[in-house]
Amino acid sequence: NCSQVAIHFNESKKAEIDYQKCIGCGQCVAVCQYSAAVTGSDDSEGNVQEKIAEYTYAVLKNKPHFHISFIMNVSPYCDCWNYNDMAIVPDIGMAASFDPVALDRACVDLVNKAPMIKGSILEEKHFHPGEDKFTHVHIDTDWKIGLDYAEKIGLGTHRLMNLTPLAPSSKVGKSTSF
Repeated sequence: NCSQVAIHFNESKKAEIDYQKCIGCGQCVAVCQYSAAVTGSDDSEGNVQEKIAEYTYAVLKNKPHFHISFIMNVSPYCDCWNYNDMAIVPDIGMAASFDPVALDRACVDLVNKAPMIKGSILEEKHFHPGEDKFTHVHIDTDWKIGLDYAEKIGLGTHRLMNLTPLAPSSKVGKSTSF
């Protein structure tokens, strides 16, 4: 099932994609067992990531912005899909930055440094410490394309600063709900 209800059957009982509703997540391409759902010539993985960077740049250009990432329940598949699997690493916490590219890179680095959760897809796919967890799950996906392009267009930089973990206060702990 398409999470955006962008796929419907026409009068000839053939599936069609309504591109006004489609968000380009690629779930239909990934799950179609007959290879009937395919990306267009301009919809390569790299092009989609570049479009995301361009849209983000357009939204943020000349506006104050601050970014917060919750590195929790890191799932193996895109959270735009209507299903998922168990988390691949334990909850890491939060990270924040004025630079969205540096923040995304820091989040990737933190996930890659975290231990895998036993029983997750990483274990099923024989993950070895030191490998890139995202690339290991999705061998055809290169997450660096989007960050490299975002840096190229001036959205931010890969330059990272040292992170200083904050000690949890007595009021905030693992049982706190938001």
